[in-house]
Amino acid sequence: MTGCDKKKLLIVDDVELNRAILRNLFHERFDVLQASGGKEALELVKMHWDDLAIVLLDLVMPEMDGFEVLEAINAMDPGHNIPVIMITGEHDEDKLLTGYALGVADLINKPFSPEIVMRRVDNTVALYSHKQELQRKLEEQKQMLERQAARLRQSNQFVIDALSTTVEFRSLESGAHIKRVRRLTRLFLERMRGDYNLTGEEIDVASNASVMHDIGKIAISDTILLKPGPLTKEEFEAMKAHTLRGCEILESLHYTQEENIYRYCYDICRHHHERWDGSGYPDGLKGDEISIWAQATSLADVYDALTSVRVYKGAYSHQEAVEMILGGQCGTFNPKLIQCLEQVKDALPEMLEK
Repeated sequence: MTGCDKKKLLIVDDVELNRAILRNLFHERFDVLQASGGKEALELVKMHWDDLAIVLLDLVMPEMDGFEVLEAINAMDPGHNIPVIMITGEHDEDKLLTGYALGVADLINKPFSPEIVMRRVDNTVALYSHKQELQRKLEEQKQMLERQAARLRQSNQFVIDALSTTVEFRSLESGAHIKRVRRLTRLFLERMRGDYNLTGEEIDVASNASVMHDIGKIAISDTILLKPGPLTKEEFEAMKAHTLRGCEILESLHYTQEENIYRYCYDICRHHHERWDGSGYPDGLKGDEISIWAQATSLADVYDALTSVRVYKGAYSHQEAVEMILGGQCGTFNPKLIQCLEQVKDALPEMLEK
């Protein structure tokens, strides 16, 4: 190993003779740095951070004792990536335990055997080097898994968006509907985060799953789906079945059932027409029996349907749509969600145009 390749070893001791003894032990294998006090030692640690293999630290020193130096190193290096061996003449058990509590890799008592010191330093350096290599590999593996997970989420979202957009185009609607529903659902869920203890991940997954709410319309006949006028009672019953048909489609996609998003898609698909007072379908759920993500999707879907052109109606204005929802003309919704709508109503048109 050339001088340029040598890792650095730092000796911290206020006694010059002790530093000389230790330097003679290690100068052939390490680039030895020396400090006669704590402040000087900390400056050297900062300066040679990346190349420092180990610190040999005396306990009893003026100005800063070994414990104070160790605490300062810990503040710079919370992960204990630089091993510290404390060399001390103290035999007080409490002080030894304090050293270990502060993260020392080893304790060597004075007077010491040079051979034992060499072996323990070599073992400690090798152990920490192995630890750092494992940490590096684990971090690489973590990053690789995160990239794979991101690609999988992107792939899943592409499939979800493609299926949802297909339904929208079959209904002679713009694919922009699913984007607006996703955006509105996220907005409502963000506002309800505290009331329902929602995590950021739950909001992300539920918002993305919201676009699958009408996937079951694929199974509804064109004569009903594209009928320009009001539906008969029988036709409306057939249309209502899209909530269950959507769940059947999801159940047929077996590979998705192991994914977290499947639960959200299934729940939203089945329950986005349920209503707070129990008057919805298909299960007649009431209040918070309906998941908050299905509730948020429901309100988002109703608002966007009102303000969009459909084969059976023209588009209502933003103001008209809000008044209809607040007036109960579209069924009852969670009062907290209604409050959210009232709070954001003035910003909605501009937000949805972005």
